[in-house]
Amino acid sequence: MRIIGLTGGIGSGKSTVSNYLTQKGFAIIDADKIAREIVEPESETLFKLSECFGSNILNSDGSLNRKALAAIAFSSEEQKKKLDGIMLQEIIRIINEKIEYYHTTDEMLIFIDAPLLFEAGLDQQSHEIWVVDAEDELRIERVIRRDGSSREEVLSRMRKQMSREEQYKRADHVLNNSATAEALYAQIDKLLDMK
Repeated sequence: MRIIGLTGGIGSGKSTVSNYLTQKGFAIIDADKIAREIVEPESETLFKLSECFGSNILNSDGSLNRKALAAIAFSSEEQKKKLDGIMLQEIIRIINEKIEYYHTTDEMLIFIDAPLLFEAGLDQQSHEIWVVDAEDELRIERVIRRDGSSREEVLSRMRKQMSREEQYKRADHVLNNSATAEALYAQIDKLLDMK
């Protein structure tokens, strides 16, 4: 079984790649999906987050207010480290469980879709790394459209992520998502044909 690590900065279009691979029938371990599942109301992880960042990160129904958490967690390097410390440990544990499971199936190729692939050390478990990227202005526009974030909020988050240069250095392949979805799919198909 081969594992491909899939990563990219905010607004790069990693989810578009992941969705396309899912449609093609590939197994995807989605770190963002796991991150959402582990902060369900009354979960242990949500309790740890509210202890660390305060109860104002919770909505009145006890669910996580993602925008409130992001505002605090991305306000400084120290706060982001706290967030990563709480979230990453649990996400990595679940990803490892899923990898173990896929070893017992006849899957020949699986993808780990993770924005913090390198930071979490998940690149060490991958046989190959695909980085999805797009022009900065496009990325900013996408995130503003998707989340309703301000331009400054998006730029702040981009600055706190691993640099494009560093990602490129560690990547086996870079997918350029600055044009159409079709152009992106063509790049993916080409890489899959090499498998």
